[in-house]
Amino acid sequence: MKFLTALFLLSAPAATNSFSTTAPAPVPQTNTDASGNTVDPLLIRAARGEKTERVPVWMMRQAGRHIKEYRDLCKKHPTFRERSEIPEVAVEVSLQPWRNYQTDGCILFSDILTPLPGMGVEFDIDEKVGPVVTPMRTWDDIKKMHLIDPSAAAPFTGEALRTLREEVTPETAVLGFVGCPYTLATYLVEGKTSKEYVEIKKMAFKEPKLLHAILQNLADSLAEYAIYQIENGAQLIQIFDSWAGHLSPRDYDEFAAPYQKMILEKVKEKYPTVPTVVYIKHSGALIERMASTGVDVVSLDWTVDMAEGRERIAAGRAKAGLDGPGGVQGNLDPSILFGDFATIKERAEEIMKKAGPTGHVMNLGHGIEAATPEENAAYFIETVRNFRHEQA
Repeated sequence: MKFLTALFLLSAPAATNSFSTTAPAPVPQTNTDASGNTVDPLLIRAARGEKTERVPVWMMRQAGRHIKEYRDLCKKHPTFRERSEIPEVAVEVSLQPWRNYQTDGCILFSDILTPLPGMGVEFDIDEKVGPVVTPMRTWDDIKKMHLIDPSAAAPFTGEALRTLREEVTPETAVLGFVGCPYTLATYLVEGKTSKEYVEIKKMAFKEPKLLHAILQNLADSLAEYAIYQIENGAQLIQIFDSWAGHLSPRDYDEFAAPYQKMILEKVKEKYPTVPTVVYIKHSGALIERMASTGVDVVSLDWTVDMAEGRERIAAGRAKAGLDGPGGVQGNLDPSILFGDFATIKERAEEIMKKAGPTGHVMNLGHGIEAATPEENAAYFIETVRNFRHEQA
């Protein structure tokens, strides 16, 4: 891989990189095969609900700690922001699981907090504590927030995505992602990762207008950042509202769903054919509501039966007046990958059979665990790639 030589020559932090400010032309959404024909990758066709020759597969957090190559690279680039904001490094990390496992999706190695500095919010990622942000809990605090200019704030994202499109095969989809406003707001208000989310819930119930102002600012910028990723090569956008599963259905309807819809609507207004996916951890109580946002694919966590999940997605879309049953992603328990090969195969095939032959992207129900054996991850991907639905 041509990046490997460049990777280990780089030692300066991301901020020292310089980039052109001239916006290049948008990257086409389709790929070109060896014969010069334009093709849509398997994963993209499945996410649109088209009938596909097999089930596509990738894994959330597939790029990262469970891969030895990544852990070795961390010795040269010890901070997460170096690894995600130096384009050559981010590209190499993104490619590792694709090269090793032949996943159908190659997702950009980045973080949901990456666009925050472009909105006027600085952050750091402590290797032990996780994300750290100066808490925002007053009207004066949010005055420093502003609309992002992605090409100025995160040019490394655009460069990495464009390079990934050049590196992967025509059958592979390059995936982009953003965090959702509520989940990002938890970091802004709490100041770090939380288990109880006391501060943001206090704001929701004591100063809801303040929280809505934060959410609106985030939604406007995150939509711009998602569009920027599409224009630089992302062929699908997954939106992560990971911590919205801590909300009651009523509070989800007020503080999460409307801002998810703002992002989705702005993306679809400009790029109507780009598939969108939403993921929320512990979302069993919210599936119909997630589907009603108009997202193309609902990514289920492992606590939901796949067959029941498909029925609930279809019901949520029908109630909202949306066409079609909608797509589904997931939802193998990541801990299954610590089991033996027979268990991995049995559980993965059970999910695929329940999901049915159309509109399903196989994935885990959450990110892959750091201690997962690489050979088990490889076997999971191989199992899915070899599976075929019985012909009706």
